[in-house]
Amino acid sequence: MIKRILLLLCYITCLLPQCLAGANEKLRVIVTSDGEIDDECSIVRFLLYANEWDIEGIITSSSQYHWQGHKWAGDDWINPYLDAYEKVYDNLKQHDRDYPTPQYLRERTVLGNVKAEGEMDEVTEGSELIVNVLLDETDPRPVWIQAWGGTNTIARALKTIEEKYPEKMEYVANKIRLFLIWEQDNTYQSYIRKNWGKYNILTIISDQFITYFYHWKKFLPAEPQKYLVGSWMNPNIKNGHGELCALYKSHENGDFRSEGDSPAYFHVIPTGLRNAEHPDWGGWGGRYVKVRENTWLDPVEEEGYEYPEGRWYTSNAWGRTRLKKEIPNDSLLLSYLKPTWRWIAPLQNDFAARADWCVKSYEEANHAPVVMLAHEADMQAEAGSRICLSAEGTKDPDGDKLTYRWWQYQEAGTYRKCIDLQDANDQRLWLQIPSDIQKGETIHMICEVSDNGTPSLTRYQRVVITIK
Repeated sequence: MIKRILLLLCYITCLLPQCLAGANEKLRVIVTSDGEIDDECSIVRFLLYANEWDIEGIITSSSQYHWQGHKWAGDDWINPYLDAYEKVYDNLKQHDRDYPTPQYLRERTVLGNVKAEGEMDEVTEGSELIVNVLLDETDPRPVWIQAWGGTNTIARALKTIEEKYPEKMEYVANKIRLFLIWEQDNTYQSYIRKNWGKYNILTIISDQFITYFYHWKKFLPAEPQKYLVGSWMNPNIKNGHGELCALYKSHENGDFRSEGDSPAYFHVIPTGLRNAEHPDWGGWGGRYVKVRENTWLDPVEEEGYEYPEGRWYTSNAWGRTRLKKEIPNDSLLLSYLKPTWRWIAPLQNDFAARADWCVKSYEEANHAPVVMLAHEADMQAEAGSRICLSAEGTKDPDGDKLTYRWWQYQEAGTYRKCIDLQDANDQRLWLQIPSDIQKGETIHMICEVSDNGTPSLTRYQRVVITIK
């Protein structure tokens, strides 16, 4: 009887407006890539998510590892992937009509600054594409510019704007969001940060990507590794899933090779976690801390650690240097990478579903739940109070059975103590706000919803509670 009364109260007190995951306008993205073999793996998955964003450009650039004449994949390395995308496009479109046409992608796939590491003197087709997107005042939406290699083509574009349109610099800076996989040349420090730093461009520089790079078997826990070995990868991705997935460069036995660049777009997949503009909130692309200006790096738990003043890259990024020490059962490294590896199971299942979309009809494949809240995603509460959180209205496009799990993302909130949750697997959750919490502190509650389809797919809603 008491539980029945509580559920009734929950229904009454929850606000009527429904908050639909992914209801916001699409994010815009530009990819710059050096064409390394793990970029080629990343581009396969990226194209399977092409429906989720407005892709403004795919630009080949250089890096400290790859440039024309040095371990170079070729100026046209991406063409076979676009050709394969075209072959599965009609099937993908059955699952979402927002998939861009192959022609659309080809028109936006160009060559940037590739002649040498860090070369940014030459104005290239790639740098001019970035310039045109950033100067276009008909679309004020932010642009997530991803550096899978070096930042030199991005730097060349910004230098062109500084030289030709200095009055537009603040406008342009307000549109830019940067996600860098390490600083794979020196142009972020020598030009971008130096000349554009005053505008506080949101910049994430990731070392956590090593969760997904070549040496994952050395440190990942056994459970997430199950989704990366050949016995999982072969049937779910590589084999029988059309021309695009057939190009995926796993190891000979099917084992996952590397997708070191994928966190740059994992960060902007619309999962409902609302992490894109809040790097410290955590999402599929990792969780980051503000180190200086508006620059976000990986959270290091080592006592007394001080971040370097300059580049965050191969030689000094904490995780990479820690990995070289080859410490057995390194709990500190495992904790450092947890913001990325904690999502491997749902992320890989999502990849498998997209692979199915290449060859299966809508009715044969699985599609992610649509998670809704019966109240605002940002709430206020008093210390010691009891509030109701509700995912009422959540649905599944395939009519699958749904399971719910509410959990506290402790690292994301400012209140770090563990809160005891009752009925955490119900659609509604009565949350007891701790009595010792202080005014202004925040609690991050995640509503995680999974379906029973094949493969099982998961989406989220994040509720941020601020104490008043």
